[in-house]
Amino acid sequence: MFETQSGRAISAGGPTLVAVTEPAAAAATTEIPPQVPPQGSRGPGLDAPDAPGGPGVSGGPGGSAAPEGILRRQAQRESAARTYARALPIVPVRARGLTIEGADGRRYLDCLSGAGSLALGHNHPVVLEAIRGVLDSGAPLHVLDLATPVKDAFTTELFANLPPALAADARIQFCGPAGTDAVEAALKLVRTATGRPGLLAFTGAYHGMTAGALDASGGAPGVRVTRLPYPQDLRCPFGVGGPEGAELSARWTENLLDDPKGGVPAPAGMIVEPVQGEGGVIPAPDGWLRRMREITAARGIPLIADEVQTGVGRTGAFWGVDHAGVVPDVMVLSKAIGGSLPLAVIVYRAGLDVWAPGEHAGTFRGNQLAMAAGTATLAFVRENRLAERAAVLGERMLAALHGLACGHTCIGEVRGRGLMIGVELVDPDTGAAAPSLAAAVRQECLDRGLIVELGGRHGAVVRLLPPLTLTDEQAAAVLDRLADAIPAAARRTH
Repeated sequence: MFETQSGRAISAGGPTLVAVTEPAAAAATTEIPPQVPPQGSRGPGLDAPDAPGGPGVSGGPGGSAAPEGILRRQAQRESAARTYARALPIVPVRARGLTIEGADGRRYLDCLSGAGSLALGHNHPVVLEAIRGVLDSGAPLHVLDLATPVKDAFTTELFANLPPALAADARIQFCGPAGTDAVEAALKLVRTATGRPGLLAFTGAYHGMTAGALDASGGAPGVRVTRLPYPQDLRCPFGVGGPEGAELSARWTENLLDDPKGGVPAPAGMIVEPVQGEGGVIPAPDGWLRRMREITAARGIPLIADEVQTGVGRTGAFWGVDHAGVVPDVMVLSKAIGGSLPLAVIVYRAGLDVWAPGEHAGTFRGNQLAMAAGTATLAFVRENRLAERAAVLGERMLAALHGLACGHTCIGEVRGRGLMIGVELVDPDTGAAAPSLAAAVRQECLDRGLIVELGGRHGAVVRLLPPLTLTDEQAAAVLDRLADAIPAAARRTH
């Protein structure tokens, strides 16, 4: 339950409002609480006295610093593949915590958080201090895969936070700077270790944009990976949802692997997201995930957990697999582990460590600044129990959104785990996904100073990925703006 900025209350029982008086966690005290100026106003600065045209806003030699000019040049020069820039025509110049300030002076609450990369929000003091420490020390910034004190500290902190049963017998592979490269490394590793080419993946999955990662994702154009049903309620492939749907999904998987005429030879591995992010914020049921672990273990199939977006406290546990008590054979990690800077690794059982020297490498696998920022982020999340904080605050936000859904038939389902939240928009008459309505909600949110993104089938799911340092007051402001945006978008699309 939250009291919103407008004075309305959103509660689990419906749109009636009740105040939340519990103070924010101590871990969030370093945040700068967002001021919420009227639409179009500048509002208080982000601890920065400079005007919007101050440092960092210059358009370069001979160029205009006006945001319109910057956006125009971006459209002229950048690839047609650009994504976020199309729906979010803003030019960020300063940021702190949850808040971004654009070159036009407007301020936004950022619930995209670098697609989940910013566990502590923008420019958190501990991250900035860690980066400055490396810069001021004179340490090398680029060392390929040589050992350094910065790298050793990162590895030590990461291993301290891994599931203990994995950390006790684990190896780490530093990959290229993107999560998709870590996925490629994981797929190559299990294929090399098992000598088998096949792979098991799930409908709705998203594992990255390189060739192998795309093959394992739900939108792959070819069929080189065996697709298995991922359980969900609203659009259950078996038409039942709930525990029964999850059980049918597990039985389908087991039968397919054991059927000598099933057409699926023994695979090299199974890759799964504990919560499907781009697939629509769909959490894997704990019991089902444990069944996947049992099925793969009994058949000698390595289980790969893609924790690129779910890791580092996002779901209310340090790792998404922790909810089910599952220990995978391989964990794919990126986004938040770099503390806002590019970093990607895989961690896996020592028995799989069959690499020949240089068999998987990358020039930028020794990103010292990212390792320092990542060490600081991992330690801060652990020491301040931000995963537990995300679990509590996420449950409150989900309850509030369930209450909001009671008054809006265009909300088909509210789902998520921790601070990984999705709201699926549907046609009230048919129940079909409503991507145009979701796009309108995103725009109405932006007009109100709230940045959200879309995902799921047909892009009909509004996604919230706020930083783990979110305060109660900030959560109320986010919910208030979303609660205003949904009916406004519904009126506009009808």
